[in-house]
Amino acid sequence: MSDITAAPESEVDRHLPPIAWLSSLALGLVVIGGIIMASYAPRVAPLKFAIALLVAAMVLLLSAVGLLVRIPEFAWAKFLKVFKWSLLAYIVEAGMIEFAFVKDQMRGSSLLIVTLMLVVFATSVPVTIAFTTARYAEVGDG
Repeated sequence: MSDITAAPESEVDRHLPPIAWLSSLALGLVVIGGIIMASYAPRVAPLKFAIALLVAAMVLLLSAVGLLVRIPEFAWAKFLKVFKWSLLAYIVEAGMIEFAFVKDQMRGSSLLIVTLMLVVFATSVPVTIAFTTARYAEVGDG
């Protein structure tokens, strides 16, 4: 008989919630919504479908964040370091996209929906990047 012992669970092998999948799916939904909204600019777009995509994306992103904060041992210092710099980059990018929509004469509820989609865009990508980086970092690693 062989003596088989289980190897200790490494950081790479441990099971984590599907945070990157949820935030990436949220990103995909707002990209689709943004394309729909941009295709109608400067006319008023059909808002029901865009609102449905936005709400679904927000639910997915909030679910990802909810699952993220429940991880017991996680490299939070690494996560926050990566998150803040990528958030800065994506806020600048979202601001430039917002400027393009304003320049194209988008107004009212259409602009509000696009702005909220850009908020989801500007936060979902940094969540994905930071989570993917921190999941492979040592817990005390900053």
